[in-house]
Parts: sequence; C-alpha cells; structure tokens
Amino acid sequence: MKTISSSEMLLMKCIWDAEGELSIPQLMELVHKQYGKEYKRTTVVTFLSRLQEKGYVQTCRRGRLSYVYAVCSEEKYKASIACQYTHLWFEGRPSNFLSALIGEEGITKEEAGRIRRMLDELDDE
Repeated sequence: MKTISSSEMLLMKCIWDAEGELSIPQLMELVHKQYGKEYKRTTVVTFLSRLQEKGYVQTCRRGRLSYVYAVCSEEKYKASIACQYTHLWFEGRPSNFLSALIGEEGITKEEAGRIRRMLDELDDE
C-alpha cells in the first residue's frame, strides 16, 4: 500500500469511522470536530485527489455536492502499516513490536488475557 500523510490519515480516519459516504462539507466538519483542523475546501479536495490516486477513496458528484467513500478498508490499512513498521523499526519481529508497546504504555490484565487467547488460537491452527 502507498503511504499517506498525517493530514490524509485524519481524513481517512473520519471516512472509515463514518462507514459510508460523506459529503465534502460533512467530512470537513468531522475533521474540525474530531481533530481541530480547519482545512479549506480546496485543501480537502487536494487531499482527496491524492487519496484517490493512491487507491484509498472514490468520489462521486450528485447535484451540487461531491461525496467520498473508502475503497480500502481500515483493517487492511492497519495491517499494512503494522507490517511496515515492524519491518522498519523492529527487525521484522512482532515480539519486538509488542515489547515496545508494553514497555512504554504498560498493559492491563484484560489486554494480556486477550493477547494470550490470540496466541493460543494460532497454536490451534
């Protein structure tokens, strides 16, 4: 997958969270409400054009409004960046990645149990 900028990522997060299509004004409002960014319409359209070229979104026009929707799932994107970061920063070892997460943020017993269950499921396959 092609990388996206931090500004493009904010737009994508709003689009994914919406779970459907959004008009450009709705998207601008969400980005402002959730992330405090007041992008101009032309800036948002530029970001969306780049995201469309990269294969993340599609846009369509109905009447006077343009709408945007995701064509790449959030899960696919998260898996891709996790893999990229694991290879770049953690010698390609998920255990190093997990160790960094746990060491910095700590982990609750509930999360530890969830991770154990996930690992147990891998053993069962």
